[in-house]
Amino acid sequence: MKRGNKKSNSDYTQVKRKLMLRFGVIAGITFLLFVIFYFLIVKGRFADVIVRLLHRILDMDYSNAYMFYFNWIRNYMDLLWIAVVIIIFLISLRIIMNSFTQYFDVINQGISAISDPATEIRMPPEMAATEAKLKEVKASLEKHEMESRLARQRKDELVMYLAHDIRTPLTSVIGYLNLLSEIQDLPAEKREKYVGITLEKAYRLEKMIDEFFEITRYNSQEITISKTSLDLSYMLVQLIDELHPVLSANGNTVDLQAEEDLTVCADPDKLARVFNNILKNAAAYSFLDSRITITAKNAGNRVCITFANKGRHIPQEQLASLFEKFYRLDESRTSHTGGAGLGLAIAKEIITLHGGTIIAESEGDNICFTVMLPKE
Repeated sequence: MKRGNKKSNSDYTQVKRKLMLRFGVIAGITFLLFVIFYFLIVKGRFADVIVRLLHRILDMDYSNAYMFYFNWIRNYMDLLWIAVVIIIFLISLRIIMNSFTQYFDVINQGISAISDPATEIRMPPEMAATEAKLKEVKASLEKHEMESRLARQRKDELVMYLAHDIRTPLTSVIGYLNLLSEIQDLPAEKREKYVGITLEKAYRLEKMIDEFFEITRYNSQEITISKTSLDLSYMLVQLIDELHPVLSANGNTVDLQAEEDLTVCADPDKLARVFNNILKNAAAYSFLDSRITITAKNAGNRVCITFANKGRHIPQEQLASLFEKFYRLDESRTSHTGGAGLGLAIAKEIITLHGGTIIAESEGDNICFTVMLPKE
């Protein structure tokens, strides 16, 4: 903590030096003015000089100038001294305050430039540290805005594709239902075939509608967690059993390697949703008839859970985007693998709320998702 304060103070060393230099100059000038006025008026050392100035400037004769000096300056010396002290003090104070406030003006200009992409943040050399921090904030906001804009664009494209693609299975469902309704004496074999196709298209239609609801729920909800102590090994066993139909559809099997009595403090429902999303993602993009390996073990004061599967290699630039909202690894709408592109984004948000991390790695055809969670 002390080290951070020391660094923070060093950021303003140049500002403090410049202000001290200004204060020194102002104090020196103020002292000089006091000395000049003291010897000029109070001590009367320059009385003849003042009388001559009055004589020349106001065109007084010498005796009148001397009487003016004596009656209006010497007789009111105390009041005049007080007035001069107050005036010099106010002028010095004004100059000192301007030295302070000019930096506030510069900072305000920098803050205003944060929200204006066309305006560059520029500050005096002694405020280089503040300029760097404001530029960092501006870059962060611009990056966040770009990511939000990209997410909105992906969402709009996804909704547009879904709206277009829904028509295809819907048209098929309506068409086959019409056939079944109009042709009463349709052979049983064909009737069974048409019913099967209609059911398949209806399931596809249901999946697309679910994607719509998933997008709507994500935009309107705020994820909150309620932690409790839970048996992580037992949770993973339950999850594998529940997803057996999804896994078996592609011939995938799961090998669970979890330490016994592995507990973690987390929200059971939210954590189950994370593992569900990761495992369904692994099943969707694994090679047919391949194995998915889940490993859970202690790692110091944390718990490490990995989901490893074999599938098509994911380039490094795509790995960084997997946890972005509305990002689909397979952008083709003819694919039956991808959903709304929210599963991993939601997973990352939940893990972050738990104080953990989640990363994805891909080497050759080996794909691995690693989740690190604090035990407490």
